This record gives sequence, structure tokens and C-alpha cells, in this order.
Amino acid sequence: MLEDVSNIEQRKDVFSLFELTIQVKNTFYESFPDTYWVRAEMSDVRTNMSSGHCYLEFIEKNPISGQIVARARGTIWAKTFRMVKPYFEMETGQLFSSGLKVLVKVAVEFHELYGFSLTVLDIDPAYTLGDMVRKRMEILRQLQDEGVLTLNKELPFPSLPQRIAVITSSTAAGYEDFLNQLTSNKSGFPFYVKLFPALMQGDKTEASVIAALDKIYHYANCFNVVVIIRGGGATSDLNSFDSYLLAANCAQFPLPVITGIGHERDDTIVDMVAHTRMKTPTAVAEFLIGRMETAESELNGLQQAVCSSSTGIIQKQKHFLQLIGNRLPSIAIDRIERSHAALQWMGSKLSNSTLSLIKSKESLLEAMQLQLKNSTVTQLKERERFIQLSEQFVKMASPEYILKRGYSLSLKDGKIVKHAADMQPGDELVTRFADGDVYSTVNKRK
Repeated sequence: MLEDVSNIEQRKDVFSLFELTIQVKNTFYESFPDTYWVRAEMSDVRTNMSSGHCYLEFIEKNPISGQIVARARGTIWAKTFRMVKPYFEMETGQLFSSGLKVLVKVAVEFHELYGFSLTVLDIDPAYTLGDMVRKRMEILRQLQDEGVLTLNKELPFPSLPQRIAVITSSTAAGYEDFLNQLTSNKSGFPFYVKLFPALMQGDKTEASVIAALDKIYHYANCFNVVVIIRGGGATSDLNSFDSYLLAANCAQFPLPVITGIGHERDDTIVDMVAHTRMKTPTAVAEFLIGRMETAESELNGLQQAVCSSSTGIIQKQKHFLQLIGNRLPSIAIDRIERSHAALQWMGSKLSNSTLSLIKSKESLLEAMQLQLKNSTVTQLKERERFIQLSEQFVKMASPEYILKRGYSLSLKDGKIVKHAADMQPGDELVTRFADGDVYSTVNKRK
């Protein structure tokens, strides 16, 4: 039999839901009377704009699988949040947002309607900074292991960095400062600047800057350097420049990358892999102008060295020419006298040599004349004999000679008939003998 409802309600071990939650709440406060420092990752951070309260979740993940192993609701009341948030962001340079690992001082709460939660009373930025440093070291170690960490720094810097590809926001004040500094340089150096617009703060900064680098890559031969600048802004915005993907792209870019992100205190990973890191956009412009001034100074030094060297060479040559000029008359007279003596000696020998040569040539001509005469007579005789033989052969091969031997020729239409098959009944033939022609008509052919 089921017990009567009234009897069940009168039993001491039966609680209403409210009574049970009150019991749990009391137990909570008895077990956790103090405040506690808790390590966790923030998730789903939301701020109520009307009340100023911050509502979030604290989670913990398995370090190997990444699965969430613990979760708790969290609350930061407006009074506390107004102090905690700016303090945390100033110390860490990070926005107070989801995904950060934090060390928070909490009171354990249990509400009969909302259940278990943690109320944040304080936060330790040093813990988050330590975690951020660890992540930065991991990214730097990964870049080092991949062999790309110092690739951009190893590129030779151009002597005249005049063609500049700039990555920044088109509306950034830092961009205007950069252009003004370049164009107003006191030496009047010309610079050619092309803007590749990109977002320089917010979640899309990484993808936007990488996209700008990709565009520049297709026209890399048109530029000497790439400049990445931003005009100040919150320190927390620097988080995008601690990206592995962005750093890897900058490190492996085929042109020297110069950064001027606008913060003296903080070096981002992009700053670390860039060829040259400057503090501000204006400092980047001054650096480029300084490189031009260095090149100008080197050129001036080379010009002076060339002029000095040329002057020295000219003086040496002038001295040498003076020495030659002083010695030239005596050298010329000596050379003329030696040449005159040589000509006299050659003249005396020339007459004897000429007579001897003429006599030898006369003997040679007489021998060649006799040889030519004998050779001509022999060749004429041979040609005469050849002509006689050819004449005899032609006579023997002539039709007249063949007809005299008793043969005849049959002609049709003036052409010699060679085969009986070429003749048809009715054809007229001319049969030629040695003493005349006979005309006939073909009657039939066997």
C-alpha cells in the first residue's frame, strides 16, 4: 500500500526543494568560509551596459586533449569591475576578454535559484603576463625550429630605400606623420610611397595585414622595403602582432620589413622577426631618411676619393710627360742617326741583291718558257688524236652509215617506229633506205 501523502510530508527526512537548497547553501558557507585564489580560463565574457556588472564563465581544459574538465559561472559586480578591468588591461596590455588565463580571487557562492557560482573580488595580472610570455616564447621557439626566425634580418638592406610599400590604416594619424616626415626631409630626397590598406586593431588585424603582404608580394620587384606602422592606440591592440601566422609571413617575406607600431615599451613578435624595428611611424621615416643620408655621404666620400686619386694620377703623368719631353730630342736624334746608318747599309746590299735576284728569275723564266712550249705541243697532239677518234665514232653511229650497211628506218609522222604495237591499220609509213624513201600504208597487224 502507498503511504498517505500527509504522513510522508510529516517525516523528518523529507525536504522541499527550497529547504534542500538552503541546506546546501549553509553547507557551502560552512565549508568555504574564506576567499580563494583560482586559476582558470575566462570564457563568454559579457558586460551588462546598464548595470555595469560583468558576467562570465570560468573553465579548465585538459592540457592534452583540450576538453573542458571543469566549468563555473562567474560574476564581477560593477564596483569591482570598474577597478579590475582597467588595472588588468594596463598591466597586461590585453583586453579583458575570453580566452585569457587568469588568476582571480573569488568567494564561493551558492544561490537557491542560480546554483553554484564564483564572485570575483580581485585579479593578479602577473599570472596572465606569465602565460602570455610563455605563449610568446612558444611562438618564437616554433619560428626558430622552422629556421625562419632571422630570415628577414639576414636580407641585405638597400642602399637607396626610396620605393616603399606601406601597410597601415588609410585614416591612421601615424600614416600622415610618416608621409610628412618623408616629404619634408631637409635634403630633398625623393621617396615613392604606395599604401596597402589594412586594419591595425581588432580581431581581423592578423588576416588583414597578411592579405596586404600577399598583394605586395605580387609586385615585390617594384619596392625596396615594406613598412608596417600604426598610430598609437591601446596597448591591448598589440595582441594581433604576437600572431604566429603574421610573424611567419613577415619573417619569410622577400623584402626587408620595417615596423613602427607605436609603443616604446613593448616588442611584439612581429617586431622581433622584422628586419628593423623602430618605435613610431615618424622614427621609421627618420630611419629611411638616415639611410639615404648615409648613402649620400658614402657617395660624397667616393667622389672625393676619386677626385683625389685622379689628381694624383694626373700629376704623376704630367711629371712623366715632362721627363719624356726633356729626353725626346736626344732620343729622336739618336733614333734618326741609327735609322740613317741602317738605310745606308741596306742600300749598299740592295743593288747586289737585286742583280742576283733578277738573274735567278731570268733563269727560272727561261726554264718555264721551254717547259710550257713542250707541254703545249704534247697537249695539241693528244687533242688532235681525240678529235679524230671522236669523228670516226660519230660517222659510225650516224643513220647514213647504218643505212649504207643494208638497214632501213620506218617513220610515222616523221618519228622512228620502234615497236609493231605502235602501228594501226591505215597508218602511213615512210621507209628510208640509203638511196631513197618508200611510202606505204599498213593493212593489218598480226
